[in-house]
Amino acid sequence: MKNIIIIQARMGSSRLPGKILLPLGKSTVLEYVVSRCQKISDVQHVIVATSTLQQDDQIEAWCQEKHVDCYRGSETDVLSRYYECAIQYQPDYVIRVTSDCPFVDFETAALAIDAMKKEPSDILINRQQSEATRGLIVEMISFKALEKIYHISTEQRHREHVTYYAYEYAEEFKQTILDLPSFMLHPELRLTVDTEEDYNLCTTLTDHFGDRTDISSSEYIHYLLQHPEIAKLNAHIEQKPVI
Repeated sequence: MKNIIIIQARMGSSRLPGKILLPLGKSTVLEYVVSRCQKISDVQHVIVATSTLQQDDQIEAWCQEKHVDCYRGSETDVLSRYYECAIQYQPDYVIRVTSDCPFVDFETAALAIDAMKKEPSDILINRQQSEATRGLIVEMISFKALEKIYHISTEQRHREHVTYYAYEYAEEFKQTILDLPSFMLHPELRLTVDTEEDYNLCTTLTDHFGDRTDISSSEYIHYLLQHPEIAKLNAHIEQKPVI
């Protein structure tokens, strides 16, 4: 089973422009994401997929400097960017990660791959996704299902949010269900970088834990639960709805 990770990345952001190349410890937000993705077992390629906009030249330059595979495609049609990137690698499965989630959980991602090996399907569903801490989980979809969505979806929400069609029309896809580990079930916590407040919380964590990117996500969660004053830094932030 050939698995690849595609990390969608862009410099444009309405709430925090250029956020993925902001400093995080001695590296950057994007470097944390890539490094933690590279720790996921049984993954053959980790690719950063960005847009062809001039402002995203910085992302390609970063990838070249760090010797990370990079693909450039449409800014708004993220589904086409994913599909066109994936087809070059001919994977069985594509794992979707966003570049503004520096603490992506590599251990649970490995569990997802194992679950898909035991019960191959079109898409992996995290059973308690709505209860999970934002910014930790990954999505996993077969290349065949991605190709199907690419060819049949026309709505903007489906082209912008790569796997959204498969959730909205779940009856069209065979599913593998993964039960998330209990430590992750804290929906009141945010470990993503959408706003200045999010960024402040993440820098507080890296200041405390140092520049290690191999720390279990459970340690981050435990620390936030033990220090509610830090968790409050971004507790009021609302996630943008899919439209």
